[in-house]
Amino acid sequence: MARAPRCGPYICGIDAALDVVSGKWKGLILWELDAHGVRRFAELRRGLPGVSEKMLTQHLREMEADGLVHREVYAEVPPRVEYSLTEHGHTLNKALEPLGVWGSDRILREGAEKVDVPETSHG
Repeated sequence: MARAPRCGPYICGIDAALDVVSGKWKGLILWELDAHGVRRFAELRRGLPGVSEKMLTQHLREMEADGLVHREVYAEVPPRVEYSLTEHGHTLNKALEPLGVWGSDRILREGAEKVDVPETSHG
């Protein structure tokens, strides 16, 4: 199920940016990798309660194709795969920070429930 490359035409910069971060989990994957540096698949999954294995795999593949995530495969038995943000991914995460502040303010303003995610060790 290959997806066409994201390359416009776009109406504006917001359109181009949202094209890359569309999907419920992409912003959260950016946040998780920015907060922890390097994560294995299972660590990412634990850090994102509710994400399915299929959706996490799909989003990581798209984010790798978009140059946001680096995937490192180690020739070990069993194979070890680690994910980290590229410089491009770090800049996108930085650009999303004001949106995160707005969202945090909204949670407080609306009295919305917030999920507590347990800290996991760097494995």
